[in-house]
Amino acid sequence: MIQTLEALKSGKLVGSKKLQLSCGLKKFPKEIFALANTLEYLDLSGNQLTELPDEIVALKKLRILFVSRNNFTMFPKILGKCPALTMIGFKTNQIHTVPEGALPLTLQWLILTDNKITQLPTSIGDCSLLQKCAMAGNLIEEFPEEMAHCKNLELLRISANRLGAFPKWLFELPRLSWIAFSGNPATYKSRRNVSIASYDWKEFTMQEVLGEGASGLISKAAWNTKKEEVAIKVFKGEVTSDGWPEDEMAISIAVGKHERLVEVLGRIKNHWEGKNGLVMKLISPVYTNLGNPPSLETCTRDVFEEGSHYSGAELLMMAKQIVAVSLALHRKGINHGDLYAHNILVNKSVDEKAECLLSDFGAATFYDINSELAPLIERIEVRAYGCLLEDLYQLVKKEEMEDSLRTKWNKLIADCKQPVVAQRLGFAEIEEVLSGFSY
Repeated sequence: MIQTLEALKSGKLVGSKKLQLSCGLKKFPKEIFALANTLEYLDLSGNQLTELPDEIVALKKLRILFVSRNNFTMFPKILGKCPALTMIGFKTNQIHTVPEGALPLTLQWLILTDNKITQLPTSIGDCSLLQKCAMAGNLIEEFPEEMAHCKNLELLRISANRLGAFPKWLFELPRLSWIAFSGNPATYKSRRNVSIASYDWKEFTMQEVLGEGASGLISKAAWNTKKEEVAIKVFKGEVTSDGWPEDEMAISIAVGKHERLVEVLGRIKNHWEGKNGLVMKLISPVYTNLGNPPSLETCTRDVFEEGSHYSGAELLMMAKQIVAVSLALHRKGINHGDLYAHNILVNKSVDEKAECLLSDFGAATFYDINSELAPLIERIEVRAYGCLLEDLYQLVKKEEMEDSLRTKWNKLIADCKQPVVAQRLGFAEIEEVLSGFSY
């Protein structure tokens, strides 16, 4: 809920833990300091701010700070002295410089998407608690070697930058699981030529919106010339937290057909606003999201509806289906980059079936399967798969699984999350292990 500046000035918000102001602010309101003893969450996004006062360190309980869509050109160095900050978001500003020492040592989640940053400070290596880092859509040419010390980093978005090479240490980080790195000079340019039909926008009558992601809007549509209903995704065309929508579209087409993927039928031409779009098979409403995206509290791990439960047989079926589609993608040199329950659709309408579809290629990247990094890239995604298994495994009631089988699941999860990346199983090996599980 967005509060008003008037309510803040009147003292009505004293004692608040959360404050959200979006009212064209050009200066940081000094009245915020009246909340110094309680304020934990501050959102000043959508204003015209260019700087933060040094006095912000007085907000000793401040954990979360969002200042997106403002006019900053310099990341405020004073934030490095804030004692409790764990999450900072400066998406869509004009930031070109992040000074040394500006990142607090307590930092867990950093969002710098869509700025003009050319290099990161070497002091980022001191952020040993950093788990999630989003910096797609900048001008970064290389990473400081010190970033190799960020051993807790799990999710990284570095698409749409100017990286001329990807350092090997990046793919050896022990906890890295979800990485997007498309749209850089160093990104592999796939020679996979996939022809796909194009259909005129006027062939479709748009109906209700089915969903909206970072890269575009998905709507149900009537395909007038074929008398059938489909789903159409129209891309926004601007850089997202995952990268360029054009890269997502290219990969969505290149993945081809697989029984565990939403089928792409063609692309849109002659959109009335000149936008790109894909025509996809309409998924039955019996399919629902397997999980929900991570919360501010869980940071990198999905959350599930209260009371969510799966049987051991359903867990095995889902595990086999997701490993099969992951293996198929990596054999084509495609890293999904966002292998999460919230990007998986599940159909539980038939007992013990739990049929899955993997979706959302916004963070996906082509890579050269013959390169030195290829085995590491695959095993980064294997850790994401291990986290997914771990989350689903915890939704199986203890009495529904024998101890011997629980031992097998725990070993498989541990093998997927092995800290030494090169020592993890590959997807083909995981598929073989799962073939020995039965109910």
